[in-house]
Amino acid sequence: MSLNLEEKKAVVAEVTSKLEQAQAIVLADYRGLGVHDMTQLRSNARNQGVYLRIFKNTLARRAFAGTPFEKLTEHMYGPLAYGISEDPVAVAKVLNEFAKSNKKLVIKAGAMPNQMMSVADVSNLAALPSRDELLAKLLGTMQASIAKFVRTVNEVPTKFVRALAAVRDEKEKQAA
Repeated sequence: MSLNLEEKKAVVAEVTSKLEQAQAIVLADYRGLGVHDMTQLRSNARNQGVYLRIFKNTLARRAFAGTPFEKLTEHMYGPLAYGISEDPVAVAKVLNEFAKSNKKLVIKAGAMPNQMMSVADVSNLAALPSRDELLAKLLGTMQASIAKFVRTVNEVPTKFVRALAAVRDEKEKQAA
């Protein structure tokens, strides 16, 4: 069923609003992918906060025009799934992991603002830790420094108390 002019404008406006916030976009050819597999891919994308959409390439070209992702238009042919995300690693991971388990999904290209990515670049990006993992590592590193400082500061009075106890014990030995 084709869309009327108002529906097409709504799709372009929706995609354009997503592109304004996007940090990465990955295009994948989904030719031959079954309904069950596509539903699984959409579910994975939704769980990771990735906007996954399939629409006509002519509408995509209109939405991408004038954005930092405009260079992707040269790869817009054939049946494409558009993965758009504010977290560049999330979109790459979702599509790359699914492509590993399902050979019918083929990643064609990707882009970050004003920078094109090849298929190899997308898989390298997918190998990076996600934003949440990096934040957890940073927090752990920051907490480790603080914890070590607290232990060091705590050691001074502890050593002082041990020294006083040793002096007391010595005096008790001499008195006895």
